[in-house]
Amino acid sequence: MKLATELGEALRMALQALAANKLRAGLTTLGIVIGVATVTLMGTAIEGLNRSFLQSVSKIGADVLFVDRMDWFIESREVWLRMQKRRPIDLADARALAREATFAPALAPVARASLPVRYENRRSSSVFIVGTTEQYQETAGVRVSLGRFLSAADVAGGRPVCVIGTEVATNLLRRDPPLGRRLNIGGRTFEVIGVLERQGTFLGAFSLDNQIILPLSAFVASFQSRPELQIQVKVGNVAHLEDAREELRQAMRRVRGLAPGEPDDFSINQQQQFVRLFQQVGGTIAAVGLFITGLSLFVGGIGIMNIMFVSVAERTREIGIRKAVGAKRRAILMQFLLEAAGICLMGGLLALGIAWPLTWVMQWFLPAALSLRVAALALGVAVTTGLVSGFMPAWRAARLDPVEALRAE
Repeated sequence: MKLATELGEALRMALQALAANKLRAGLTTLGIVIGVATVTLMGTAIEGLNRSFLQSVSKIGADVLFVDRMDWFIESREVWLRMQKRRPIDLADARALAREATFAPALAPVARASLPVRYENRRSSSVFIVGTTEQYQETAGVRVSLGRFLSAADVAGGRPVCVIGTEVATNLLRRDPPLGRRLNIGGRTFEVIGVLERQGTFLGAFSLDNQIILPLSAFVASFQSRPELQIQVKVGNVAHLEDAREELRQAMRRVRGLAPGEPDDFSINQQQQFVRLFQQVGGTIAAVGLFITGLSLFVGGIGIMNIMFVSVAERTREIGIRKAVGAKRRAILMQFLLEAAGICLMGGLLALGIAWPLTWVMQWFLPAALSLRVAALALGVAVTTGLVSGFMPAWRAARLDPVEALRAE
């Protein structure tokens, strides 16, 4: 109870001191404002990037493995040159793997191309064309908002049908009902049987809605007789992902006819590779940001410490009187600590007031959002900076000899 009383008295006196020196307190907070605003904007940007990245990567599918000729991320030029010599993954590999991979609930070979698409007098110069099977709906996690997806009969018969993304429907068909319309894709005609649900972009760069999905057999017959494939394999249970990865690796080695001891001439990629790379890049960005922020807060903290030493020197006699009437060291210590923390808290609130509109500006370039967690972190950093910076002046004030302090003019 006595400690609470002392704390309340120290808080009252700290507020009185701040009110009596508004201009000095305001100027002192400038360094803290810059530091805390930097903390806030950096935290906002990193949180926005994390959210956007995880949303993009989630479109890949955590339970899907991707068999490719090469790794998604290659460490050196020598590794890249070595992987370039690998045989492409072809239709025979895909068919053989489908027979071997009995553990996989869905498997879809995928061929890709970028081709011009025309509808009546409207034309798009470059649309992402995907040739695949009916199981792509499961491996890629795509959903149809209108019409239907490819069927096994479409794929087996090589029917000239397609499922289009929302961007293609908007740009080419516009107000025309899409189902049954005929698109000219790379000089061949395909009938629209479905429209995909909106998917957005991948990593903020590639639009997943600017694509057209065709039966793989029609893709081969019309555009590429020997396409290089990616094989997407849905595992079904993330908990068994590593076991499934090893099963897939052994099955693929049998398909490719590799002898024991021979290195793999294919790669098995997965979502986690993107996450690891982003964590490395994000960690570097955060380290640089923390260094800049720490430097700014250090400068601001030095300013707070200096002004608190001045405040202690100006109020030496007051401190002596308080000690003479029975004030304990901890009461004096709390008074000046709270004063320093109060200055920094005001700076933190002002910094949030500056950072909030800047966050709206940042949203034009990246998905930033000023969350309560980031705001609380910024205010916590501000108060901590005040407590650390104010400790030495407060400690000196608390240890003043009352007799010597009363002699001060």
